[in-house]
Amino acid sequence: MRMKARATMVALVPTLLFAAVGCSTTNTPTTGKAPDPKGSAGSAAAAPGAPAPSAAAAAGSAAPKTGGSRLERSALAQGDLPGYQVSAQGKNPNAPDGQPQADKKACQPLADVMGDKPDPSARETISRGVGSQKQVGLAVSASVSSYAESDAKALIARLKAAVAACGTGFSATVGKQTGAYREVRPADYRTGGDESVSWTMTAAAQGVSAQVHLVLVREGDTVVRLTALNVATAAQQKAQVPQEVADKQLEKIQKVQRAG
Repeated sequence: MRMKARATMVALVPTLLFAAVGCSTTNTPTTGKAPDPKGSAGSAAAAPGAPAPSAAAAAGSAAPKTGGSRLERSALAQGDLPGYQVSAQGKNPNAPDGQPQADKKACQPLADVMGDKPDPSARETISRGVGSQKQVGLAVSASVSSYAESDAKALIARLKAAVAACGTGFSATVGKQTGAYREVRPADYRTGGDESVSWTMTAAAQGVSAQVHLVLVREGDTVVRLTALNVATAAQQKAQVPQEVADKQLEKIQKVQRAG
């Protein structure tokens, strides 16, 4: 796997997925620490078709904060999900900043979702990497974003329209890196929340490809973004956001909202 292709794939999907790759293994870390949220050399190099690095190698000292603002309390934390490791927000050094720009105006909402936040109207976004210790290679990112409620409703509506309009695919550029998204398809997925949208697509660049599954859920003025990628088997195996991850994330948001 060429390093350039790996770096481009990192830019194609939310960078927290690659922080999660480090703990996508059946081996339980012996350190008792959370994975490195800053992205170790091993997680940065992980790409579709490559074996996932061990959790122990990716273990770091920073764990997700559990206190703070309402949004911080709503985000997933280590210990919330048995069989998974949750890493704090961090930036893979190989991934550029900002929101990807689509080559088709109708598909820009889908490109936005692959960036640092779901779209430019998000007031604040807190992201987590969620690595499965049961399914090798499955990497999940989970973010929570605060919005004006009207903007949150508009985001879901735009995404539904974009999924319907962009079935043949589009390309997106962030920094100097460009990738293609093919086979954009709506996907059935059960969630709580006020409304949701789910779809799959195949991200491809320089001979590297992988299916990505995305789920966005609105709960009042909060938007959950869940993204799954299977880096062990690339496009040969479908990726899906684990139901227990979605359920726990919505449960936390609803609990914090009820508590005020």
